Amino acid sequence: MPPETFAGILADLAETLDVEIQEGRKGAIISPEVITAFMKDKKPPPLPALQPSSLPAFQPSSPPTSPSVSTLGEVAASIGACRRCELAATRTNVVPGVGALRPDIMFIGEAPGADEDAQGLPFVGRAGQLLTKMIEAMGYTRETVFIANILKCRPPDNRKPLPGEMEVCMPFLRQQIAIVGPKVIVALGATAVEGLLHTGLSISHARGKWARFEQTPLMPTFHPSYLLRNPAAKKETWADLLAVLKHLGRKPPPRP
Repeated sequence: MPPETFAGILADLAETLDVEIQEGRKGAIISPEVITAFMKDKKPPPLPALQPSSLPAFQPSSPPTSPSVSTLGEVAASIGACRRCELAATRTNVVPGVGALRPDIMFIGEAPGADEDAQGLPFVGRAGQLLTKMIEAMGYTRETVFIANILKCRPPDNRKPLPGEMEVCMPFLRQQIAIVGPKVIVALGATAVEGLLHTGLSISHARGKWARFEQTPLMPTFHPSYLLRNPAAKKETWADLLAVLKHLGRKPPPRP
């Protein structure tokens, strides 16, 4: 193998490990399939980014008729009955998501952790407490936004979701997005960006760049768990959230 090829493989593997660290994990299992893909110079597709100027500013209008809460309840019931992957055997509770119908923002993370698995609610651990502060700094409350994850069940030891697990769960999330009808999606972390946009870009490269999930504007930013370990990244994350507020025609409330 030429030295330059081997160096390229190492660089790609290093970026993969960097994503794992950003998502709050201390290590990663690199499968032979992943290494083979790197050796074949298989690059992830670019993020379908949109410049902020290409996104029309949000214009208030009469909201469409909101579906009944029972519709979201039916999705939650389907999630609870799901046995299509191995996570059903290890979960304590499913974690469908919570929040308002027709919110300005829907926050989507990676997967439930231990606290979420125990309570059946998303983002209730330390990362969830930080997310609550981020939401409040934007002028919202948890009750006025919607919060969910790519996966609805906790992976063992909080490992990264497997592609097959994400594929099984995505139909549930698509149903939720269609029912909830957010004006903007905020994708928290690389796994959320991967699941929603089908790109392997690290969150460092994806954050701050507008994209779309189907017809909904989407802003990628860092996951709160990464911010707990890297407080310096809060400045970049706040800039991303300010861009979301600008698109919505809002300003953050004065800080105390």
